[in-house]
Amino acid sequence: MAKKQFKAESRRLLDMMINSIYTHKEIFLREIISNASDAIDKLCYQSLTDESVGLAREDFRIRVTVDRDARTVTVSDNGVGMNREEMESNLGVIAHSGSLGFKNDLEEGAQDKADIDIIGQFGVGFYSAFMVADQVTVVSRKFGEENGAKWESTGADGYTISDCVRENAGTDVIMHLKEDTEDERYSEYLDVWRLKELVKKYSDYVRWPIVMDVEHYEQQETGEKDENGEPKTEFVSTTVEETVNSMVPLWQRGKSEVSDDDCKAFYKEKFHDSEDPLAVIRVNAEGTVSYRAMLFIPAKAPYDFYSREFRPGLQLYSSGVMIMDKCADLLPECFRFVRGVVDTPDLSLNISREMLQHDRQLKVIATNLEKKIKSELKRLLDNDRASYETFWKAFGMQIKYGVVADYGMKKDLLKDLLVYENSFGEGRISLDEYVEKMPESQSLIYYAAAETAKLAAALPQTEQVRDAGYGILYMTDDVDDFVLKLLDGYKEKKFCNVSVDDLGLETDLEKSDTDRLSEENQALLDFMKETLAGEVADVRLSHRLKTHPVCLTTEGEVTLEVEKYFRSLPGANAEKVQATKILELNGGHAAFAALQKAFDADRDRAAALSKILLAQAKLIAGVPVDDPADYTELVCGLF
Repeated sequence: MAKKQFKAESRRLLDMMINSIYTHKEIFLREIISNASDAIDKLCYQSLTDESVGLAREDFRIRVTVDRDARTVTVSDNGVGMNREEMESNLGVIAHSGSLGFKNDLEEGAQDKADIDIIGQFGVGFYSAFMVADQVTVVSRKFGEENGAKWESTGADGYTISDCVRENAGTDVIMHLKEDTEDERYSEYLDVWRLKELVKKYSDYVRWPIVMDVEHYEQQETGEKDENGEPKTEFVSTTVEETVNSMVPLWQRGKSEVSDDDCKAFYKEKFHDSEDPLAVIRVNAEGTVSYRAMLFIPAKAPYDFYSREFRPGLQLYSSGVMIMDKCADLLPECFRFVRGVVDTPDLSLNISREMLQHDRQLKVIATNLEKKIKSELKRLLDNDRASYETFWKAFGMQIKYGVVADYGMKKDLLKDLLVYENSFGEGRISLDEYVEKMPESQSLIYYAAAETAKLAAALPQTEQVRDAGYGILYMTDDVDDFVLKLLDGYKEKKFCNVSVDDLGLETDLEKSDTDRLSEENQALLDFMKETLAGEVADVRLSHRLKTHPVCLTTEGEVTLEVEKYFRSLPGANAEKVQATKILELNGGHAAFAALQKAFDADRDRAAALSKILLAQAKLIAGVPVDDPADYTELVCGLF
């Protein structure tokens, strides 16, 4: 029996298969099982019109067998099988796919027959066996023929084909594993539990039963008694044939068959979460791109969610075979917290089936899922506020960062999901809800920024807004200022920072009185500006203060919140990002009257009062006082 040589191109491809194409050697079992599934698909399809097949759907199966002594792993099926000529064309020519040819024949002339998914389309998956095996033997018998054929190869040096006997139609792929080395432990694939684990990981949803002999230990009585008269027991090994795959995945079943509780239990088991998800999103899309998806919105963030180690993405399946464990391309960054699975036969995969070609189908699925996730979150916001509050505590920051990411690319998608603490005392409210509460006389959306809602509410600049009967949103995160600047407004209402912008609440008479008082005290204001040079850009009498003596405001794009944010960054040069600070005084307050008196009688005292008022304004605004000891001395000097 003469050994046949692979063509030169095939030898090079086989060498590349073993060393380059696949990232993980464990993939070999997925590939061989997928080929077995395709073989059964073909015979099952043939049985629809050929009664001689004599097998019902429940008769088909794939068996995985381990022989530790012989160092072999065998994958057997009772599918359509191959004869010598087909072995020559399918196994002797690398990258020739019989499955792809079968699928093309279906598409050309058999659209009216049963729908069937074929996994193998490249003709290279079989050769992944050589990543772990130094010899591969294929024993097969084609359905309808009496003789079998055997194909054997040790790799790139060639192969032999000979006649053999096989009782029934089908194929056995026998892989003799390589010896262990310092770098690779091939013997792990002789462990039944390891193979079972790989089946669950990659082939759990192959439509045909995958069976294995699994050893179990049971405690049994020996018939003897110990010194205390108690029955003696021993552990006895029993081997049981088990179906180790689930076959029909939960997401492939109709909503009437699977309850939300079933989905939640599936989520906790598959994604190792102890808590129920807040929401389950089920998608069954048909059309240009067909796919099914089951997505989950978790109730809490994983411990590493905001770290570089966190890997977002959905599990991607193609016809029940897992292609990627974390397909990040299916989720926008703003929804990176979503977990779930997507199953579609309509993706273009690369040759190893481990990665995706970046094609239109993938983008279509990702776009549709993005809309579904947004819709579900909006439903929670509108109809289940308690669940949305739980979501917001876990992932609200992610939504905010999603708004500012990529120069606001996703701001229109996310702005309806933003919620804030507020002066209405009703918990967090959305921008929609704020606008609904606005009286006709209100033209601006007012907000105050501070480290906490309590501190924001205490800002002197908020008093005038509250007295006008208008609500205020409290911004307590560093990113909030960036979010609102990117949004610019909401439903034709502009945002107004009470510490920066013109509140638009003063009457012309009030403005006139303040302007007159400023002119009368210009010398005092200039003195304070000179005294506080380097700390504030200007000192003014305020239009926005009512009962408080002083406040700190800013001019320009850099607010106090932006300055604080850059100051908090490690290694950041905070001096380059500083707000232009303005000290505003209440001309009707007793503190200003004391300042006027000191300016006329004692300039040193006036200077001390100026510094004290600035320090107070900083403390109220949440800005650290440069020299607390000096501030304490100034205050004590007043006594």
